[in-house]
Amino acid sequence: MKHLISILIPLVLSAALASAIELNGIAAKINGRVVTKNEVAFALAPIRSYLATKYPRKTPTYFKELEEARNNILNELIERELVLYEFNDIGAQIPEHIIDSEIRRKVRADYNNNVNLFREELQSKGLSFKKYRELIHRQLIVQAMRAQQFSDTPPATPEELRQEYKKMSQELRDTSKDQCDFQKIYIPKIDEDNLLSTPENQLEITESIVAQLKDGADFAELALEYSKDAWADEGGLHTEVQRVDLSPVIATMIFEEPTGTVLGPLEDAGGFHIIVVNKKVLGPSPALSDPEVRNLVRRNVEREKSSARYQRWITDLKRKAMIVRKM
Repeated sequence: MKHLISILIPLVLSAALASAIELNGIAAKINGRVVTKNEVAFALAPIRSYLATKYPRKTPTYFKELEEARNNILNELIERELVLYEFNDIGAQIPEHIIDSEIRRKVRADYNNNVNLFREELQSKGLSFKKYRELIHRQLIVQAMRAQQFSDTPPATPEELRQEYKKMSQELRDTSKDQCDFQKIYIPKIDEDNLLSTPENQLEITESIVAQLKDGADFAELALEYSKDAWADEGGLHTEVQRVDLSPVIATMIFEEPTGTVLGPLEDAGGFHIIVVNKKVLGPSPALSDPEVRNLVRRNVEREKSSARYQRWITDLKRKAMIVRKM
């Protein structure tokens, strides 16, 4: 995960101010503007779910990656406020359909196109949809302001557009059309056939199975012996499974890791999963000739070209700003 430039933190903070910040759920103050802990928590939620699934034992690596993600998100939100503060008199306008398009993209990317899951996450973090829409609006304003600040950046050439499109094509594809074949072994946290079972010894069993698979054991035989779901008799084989029918976190792992990789133990509320993907069919990517796609690719190219200047600019804004960080 990308590391952003560290911010200036005042050396002395009064006890009264510290208390007020904690009570109000403030993660940081930037020139008097507030970034709330709820904003950070909501942005962090998909990453937290991913890491919790990937690291059932909550190893030091889990906490390290989680803290790194939290810091990156807070830094990005702080940078957003710095840019908004710098350009608060410009009055940039973002069309409503652009905001809607960005929200749809985020729901597709982070929540497997599951709108209900997205709204549940909003509710659990105390964010209304109106507030979330406002956050996206501000994020898009920052992008527009960045483009204005570096309007003299050399335009993207046709070849640069083609190369960037190649890198982005998988990210841009219609993931709702993804499907896959895989084998799965499911070990519940509590085995109803074993009164002595506990989540800890069930995890140990799962880890033992993973080790056997990595040593070359037959997946179907182990599934028949250990798996506790309806596909055990078929060797754990699931075919033509639509991505939208999987949990967002499991789907991300399945479609990011190479075919044949042993994934697991992966934890959810009910138990532990071991998955080996046999086949993936990816949804189609939109053509570069699509105006919206071409504009997105162009912005990425020009953002990369201006990245060094942008970081110098942000560093200068931070140097001049009053920033109090509480997370």
